[in-house]
Amino acid sequence: MRLPTWLAQHLAALRALLVFTVLLGLAYPLALVAVGRIPGLDGKADGSLVSVRGTAVGSSLIGQSFTDADGKPVPRYFQSRPSAAGDGYDPTATAASNLGPESVVDTIAADADDSTQSLLTQVCSRSRAVGELDGVDGRRPYCTPDGVGAVLAVFRADGLTGRITRVVSVNQVAPATPFVANWQGVPVELAQPDHDYVAEGGIVTPVRGGAPAKPAVPADAVTASGSGLDPHISPAYAEIQVARVARERGADPAAVRRLVAEHTTGRSLGFMGEPGVNVLELNLALDEKYPAR
Repeated sequence: MRLPTWLAQHLAALRALLVFTVLLGLAYPLALVAVGRIPGLDGKADGSLVSVRGTAVGSSLIGQSFTDADGKPVPRYFQSRPSAAGDGYDPTATAASNLGPESVVDTIAADADDSTQSLLTQVCSRSRAVGELDGVDGRRPYCTPDGVGAVLAVFRADGLTGRITRVVSVNQVAPATPFVANWQGVPVELAQPDHDYVAEGGIVTPVRGGAPAKPAVPADAVTASGSGLDPHISPAYAEIQVARVARERGADPAAVRRLVAEHTTGRSLGFMGEPGVNVLELNLALDEKYPAR
């Protein structure tokens, strides 16, 4: 007895569903787990965990912060690059900030929780903080001395080309001092909360200032990686931290530099990417060789 066509089609679809469920839902995942147990691959399958005396302290593939309970850098450790993944190095929130070169104006609200920093101000504040921590020049072009974006909203009589009637430093509020007192003869005002000076007709005018063209604080010290999880810093960022770490640990700076070199990886395949220093592995090596005093 032949089954009705519609029933035969449904049974064929059910058989296909069961076959592919077994193949792709059970056999394939189990095969990948088995491959992950092969010696040499098992560590990577488990997240490339780094352990000290049997206790996992992190991953060689995911960065982490070396800060105290208040979020301040611990001076005896090399510091990682900033992270935009959640609250920092959160593997469940690996996404970029979506801020780009045109993000130069902060949102300043009366309620601090509603305020947001532009990418420019984030870079400026981080550069200033790194400069103070490591005793180097933290100045950058288009940054104010107090660590925000040096940006003016310039108002003109006829919108674009008339005489200047008003100038506001859009990223500075009281009690700050305007980074320039006057702009083309017009006194510079501080920004007021809950004002959108661009919407009100101000022309956004970044001011370069007198910072060196090549900042002492490298770019990876002030910007997050695309994933926010990068465990590496550049050799240039490691170099400006050597003196501080050596001083805090009572070690010879030359010896600390040798450890940095030992934990520096080269370019992939010899030509892709840039050399990097794995911060976690470097700090663990420091703890072993030069324990904190």
